[in-house]
Amino acid sequence: MKILVCISNVPDTTSKINFTDGDTKFDTNGVQFVINPNDEFGLTRAMWFKEKQGATVHVVTVGGASVEPTIRKALAIGADEAIRVNTEPTDGFFVAQQLAEVVKNGGYDLVIAGRESIDYNGGMVPGILATLLDMNFVNTCISIEVEGNKATIMREIDGGKEKLTTSLPLVIGGQKGLVEESDLRIPNMRGIMMARQKKLNVIEPVQAINATTDLKFDKPAPKGAVKLVESVDDLINLLHNEAKVI
Repeated sequence: MKILVCISNVPDTTSKINFTDGDTKFDTNGVQFVINPNDEFGLTRAMWFKEKQGATVHVVTVGGASVEPTIRKALAIGADEAIRVNTEPTDGFFVAQQLAEVVKNGGYDLVIAGRESIDYNGGMVPGILATLLDMNFVNTCISIEVEGNKATIMREIDGGKEKLTTSLPLVIGGQKGLVEESDLRIPNMRGIMMARQKKLNVIEPVQAINATTDLKFDKPAPKGAVKLVESVDDLINLLHNEAKVI
């Protein structure tokens, strides 16, 4: 089985976010970037397939040279080979078109993407990718087993879970549950040293459509001051007369 794991290079959630050029561009100064958490769950699950079933695991990302430390981390975790599409990821549709070309040329049986990235939370790339490739697609996956050409999947739905079976080739949008947080892997020294010897293929982008344009970014409004009350009666009075919720 040949697996491709899609990796997004996203800001660490502890980073302070700012914008430049009249709030039209994201300011990367001082921001630490990491593997998108949903992608990391998928990568760890792919490592299980590699170790238990002998799968070959490749990782792919769309971005400039600055994203290479992130993709190298994926190699250090255990991926066999990496691909970087040498262009800035402008929107989800553009990224999906670039990934689709990689999948077509690579002959992958299973494509694992995160259900969404934690920067823009668009949640669109896996579905668009599957549509462009005319492949089976299951989103919000929390479990996947593959036997031969058959995949058994558990996914989250409103109010519960759903068990599905489908055939390869397949695209999934994964999330926590594919593995638990305690199963995520930290690269060790041996993995880091081996990653330096693994192939990182840099390919040029295909001509693609930018379906959207970012006009402006706005930060969430700051939280208001906290008002302390000394008694339940004062609280009820504020809720009734000021907040008007009772």
